[in-house]
Amino acid sequence: MHLRCVLQLVDFQWKIGMAVSSDSCRSLNHPYVTVELKVSDYSGQITSKIFELTIPEFQNFYKQFKDMSAVLETV
Repeated sequence: MHLRCVLQLVDFQWKIGMAVSSDSCRSLNHPYVTVELKVSDYSGQITSKIFELTIPEFQNFYKQFKDMSAVLETV
């Protein structure tokens, strides 16, 4: 028997930021995107996941969602 966990996307938010000062980071003055995903599990419990992406990583993330959307439109 295979048990599959299915999560439902409840909310998706993003914002652009820029680090301008840090004692330990060398790559300052580079923009980044913070993404927050809120997902609901089978019991209805909502969990929030937050991660940061560089601009190229976010562009790739966006492209993948766009590609998925195009495939879903053909189904």
